[in-house]
Amino acid sequence: MDRSLYVAMSGAAQAQNAMSVHANNLANVSTRGFKADLEQARAMSVFGQVYPSRAYAMIEEPATNTATGAIETTGNPLDVVPSQGNWIAVQGADGQEAYTQAGDLQIGADRTLRNGAGFAVLASNGKPLQIPQASRVEVGEDGSVYFQAMDGSLTDLAVLDKIKLVQLDPAQMSKGVDGLMHLPAGSKLPAANPSATVIKAAVEGSNVNAVAEMTRIIEVSRQYEMQIKFMQDAQNNDQSMAQILQGLG
Repeated sequence: MDRSLYVAMSGAAQAQNAMSVHANNLANVSTRGFKADLEQARAMSVFGQVYPSRAYAMIEEPATNTATGAIETTGNPLDVVPSQGNWIAVQGADGQEAYTQAGDLQIGADRTLRNGAGFAVLASNGKPLQIPQASRVEVGEDGSVYFQAMDGSLTDLAVLDKIKLVQLDPAQMSKGVDGLMHLPAGSKLPAANPSATVIKAAVEGSNVNAVAEMTRIIEVSRQYEMQIKFMQDAQNNDQSMAQILQGLG
């Protein structure tokens, strides 16, 4: 009896975890550059000092869908979409280098180039890209940042620096709680990809499929209800067995 109850209990817990993943995806359907999280669970035997006669549901290591989202033209000269397989290097909240494809860039109050989430964009030297006072700032197709001095002419554009664009293997990255992609601890930081390009005056939207997420939420909800039903059946069977034993006594 306790075996079926244990299986149902662990299955319900993992269904709740899956629900959280898909609810978070759905909440970020309009977040620029957001990459949908994936979930999967499987049955695992419980090993101990005796034969593994029990099993439980275990969620697999979370993964992230790194497919490119829909591209939206904005007309903003600072907005960029990295070319396929390339990522924008930014400074995470912990001060470490991290990566994103959210290229909705803007100049912060401290004159640092930041994306819409507030993360500082890194220059080719790996340091936050600082923008001087200028009458015009724009990003070129190779990721170079151009600016026009306050007293310059309309055609007087100078190269300030270059956004650090890196090519990464999705299998080596993992998403952090900050929504950024990170390399394993201790990994060597990748060098800027000299052949990387960007789509100018455009941003990448979320790659979340709202219909697919809603469908999956319904499926997981039904799975959760089924696990609860199994737990109730186990309780009813236990009570019935107790009544039978009392009758025999």
